[in-house]
Amino acid sequence: MSMCHPNTERLIDYWQDRALPGGPPPRTSISPADFADLLPQVVMLGRVCSGIYPIRLAGALVGELHQRDLRQQNALSLFSAQDRMDLQTALEMARRRPEPIVVTAKAHAEGVAIGMEILFAPLAGPEDGPDRFLCLYQPLTMVARLKGLPLLSFSLVDIRKGGASNQAAPRLRLAAIDGRRIA
Repeated sequence: MSMCHPNTERLIDYWQDRALPGGPPPRTSISPADFADLLPQVVMLGRVCSGIYPIRLAGALVGELHQRDLRQQNALSLFSAQDRMDLQTALEMARRRPEPIVVTAKAHAEGVAIGMEILFAPLAGPEDGPDRFLCLYQPLTMVARLKGLPLLSFSLVDIRKGGASNQAAPRLRLAAIDGRRIA
């Protein structure tokens, strides 16, 4: 995927190399030692049901950016309320396809924001269907701009598919009536 940060591309390639035909890679095929230099930026999400994606593990950089322990927090709660449904829809589609998705977002701290790319790559567990997401936080601007302030929330800029089978897929279009999304 040519429009992503090289670290994001690297993890997408890693995911694709381990993916099963028509399915995501099994969790057991992922070895953190294979991308040890990226571990501070890595997050592992679980999936309880649609809309509930608890953070299971978060790398040191992620913890430093938020300045708190994110474990067991629903990942959707890190995004602005108006963006949560769009992200939930994209995550569920990524599970059904299955393909990685790349979110471009503004990461907001008090009075300042930085650009962030977040990869969500589904992983299969021992039961049917993907039950985890391998994620990567990739800052697109200098984190020093945060001046030591914690990240409070993300706002979506774009959601892109990260896999080859999604390159030609039609874009999801939303319809609204009186400012309320309906489809």
